[in-house]
Amino acid sequence: MDLYEKIRTLPTEPGVYLYKNADGVVIYVGKAKNLRSRVRSYLLEASQANAKTGSLMREAVDIDYILVANEHEALALENNLIKQRKPRFNILLRDDKTYPYVKLTLADRFPKVFVTRRLRKDGSAYYGPYFPGNLAYRVVELIHRSFLLPSCKVDLSRYHPRACLQYYIHRCLGPCVEGLTTLETYAQAVRDAQLFLEGRHTELERSLTARMIAAAEAEQYEAAARLRDQLSTVHQLQEKQRIATSEQSDEADVFGYHFEDGSLAVNLFHMRAGKIVDRHEFFWEDLPVLTESIGEEPGESQVGEGTGPGKGTGFSPYVRDPNHNGALAPEEAFQPGVVFSALLKQLYIDQQYVPRSILVPVEFADREALATLLSERTGHRIEIAVPQRGEKRSLVDLAGQNAKQSYVQRFRVIEPSRKAIQEALADALMLPELPRRIECFDISHIQGAETVASLVVWEDGKMNKSAYRKFKVNTVDGVDDFASMREVVFRRYKRILESCKDMTGLQGPDAGLISSRAESVAKESGAFAPEGKPSREPTTMPSLVLIDGGLGQLHAAADALESLGFTSQPLASIAKKEEVIYLYGSEDEPVVLDRRSPVLHLVQLIRDESHRFAVGYHRQRRAMRDRDSELLNIPGVGSLTRQRLLTHFGSLRDVQQATAESLAAVVPRKTADAIWQHFHEPQTTG
Repeated sequence: MDLYEKIRTLPTEPGVYLYKNADGVVIYVGKAKNLRSRVRSYLLEASQANAKTGSLMREAVDIDYILVANEHEALALENNLIKQRKPRFNILLRDDKTYPYVKLTLADRFPKVFVTRRLRKDGSAYYGPYFPGNLAYRVVELIHRSFLLPSCKVDLSRYHPRACLQYYIHRCLGPCVEGLTTLETYAQAVRDAQLFLEGRHTELERSLTARMIAAAEAEQYEAAARLRDQLSTVHQLQEKQRIATSEQSDEADVFGYHFEDGSLAVNLFHMRAGKIVDRHEFFWEDLPVLTESIGEEPGESQVGEGTGPGKGTGFSPYVRDPNHNGALAPEEAFQPGVVFSALLKQLYIDQQYVPRSILVPVEFADREALATLLSERTGHRIEIAVPQRGEKRSLVDLAGQNAKQSYVQRFRVIEPSRKAIQEALADALMLPELPRRIECFDISHIQGAETVASLVVWEDGKMNKSAYRKFKVNTVDGVDDFASMREVVFRRYKRILESCKDMTGLQGPDAGLISSRAESVAKESGAFAPEGKPSREPTTMPSLVLIDGGLGQLHAAADALESLGFTSQPLASIAKKEEVIYLYGSEDEPVVLDRRSPVLHLVQLIRDESHRFAVGYHRQRRAMRDRDSELLNIPGVGSLTRQRLLTHFGSLRDVQQATAESLAAVVPRKTADAIWQHFHEPQTTG
């Protein structure tokens, strides 16, 4: 049965349809209240007149469909299939960065607390989302300080011989070492953290106060002091944090857009308690050629007014302009409603948290159905509105103005500010603070010979060449990039530990700790130059350690850092071909940045500089090796004679060009003749 016959036999019930090409790949996914009516519209002459639709129908050779009970189920199924199959004729949410949550791993024996952007059904409790994104990191830092729950990657299913850095600086109860804490004490800390994250501050204050009084009466003054500090922290917290199912009435997400020259920028403002607390940007180049709306059932139409260059909504991102003889006029023909239909479905369906109000600049076909579906899934009413006047319309216009600025910065290649780059880098790589210093490592060799490594430093917005370092790998024979990386990273940061040890006077098991005391001593002793500029050898760890390589090199560097006690040092690697960034601890969630992203450009610049520096040092070492072996191959020339010649003439090239008489002034005549003959007379082989 060919495609056209199959379309004529489709049922008239609601469902999802999938167009496939000759290779069996799904190239378009759509949903319909009436499958036969919707899909047959693709065969109509009016649809075929659209070049975009014609491209789909020329490529499609087969169609599958899935029946569902109603339009709401069709919406949800369509969204899942688009995310799974990523069909090229659908508008896809390319920037799939989700919002940060705080994760409490309740399924573990000793639960930990993390910042994550991915929700899983793994028995953990997720709190959030947090706006702005760095608020999640501040909350986790507060939990470290007040409730002493760790975020490290140490395996807590077994005990270890000694505690890590976090225990000694009083950020962890030390569950990794037997005897440092008890299950009851740790469980109480977890319960306190849960009350804190859930916003149950009154109950938490009551519990902390009762335990503080009991500890004081039992003359356990250190425990009482710690509980007093926790109580003070709760009192000082000005805003209650929200769990994923919390209910707030004064919250809204506001959308605006700007379209120009075939490219689109969308801004999303997150409003909480009447204030804009965060912004999210989305970009598309050369918009996808088709959306579900092309096949809308006959008789259905939508009318609305947009804020971008194109007015109104329709059921294709482009429509034909009768004044252009049937040709596309992108600026006038762009239809934003179709984009927002696809964007909102992919953005909010399957999310645990959805704001009560979503303000969009244009009408679109699925607005009411999507609002109903989201309301059913969240358990409270969700409104998707298209404001026409008043304060809400002003907010939409403001988002549109910011979208225009985003478009200019993205597509007109305006250099972003240093702070903007730092903020974007911290957000993309989940760094706890704005990066000030990045140190990048690379390994270079040829089949294991002359293995060397480089360290380059990006600092305060530019490469700091005075801080570059070269390493000759000493303990690795043959080809072993992982062991080489482990050695170099260990050597680098062992020096920082030793420097802090000398300045702080720490001894015994505490000798390797870097604490606030170490940093203050470093500043007082001149380790930091005036105006905050670091000296040639810093005494604190960088904001990020970057590795040129894949997961193997990343884990080798992590082993070296953990052996020195650095269990919370931000660490990442970038693979050369895929240009994918792996964050240590989140390797299963690699960061894939847009090729135009300034963050990716910065990481690539640092990586490429590290590679250049490593290759240069390797070539230098290889030239020295070749130079040495060339002279040593001459009969009568040993290491002392070679050194004498190079010292006198300055280089191997000058030795080659010297006369026999000049050579005889430095070495015996017989040796001089042998050297001259080696470089000037043809070598014979037997």
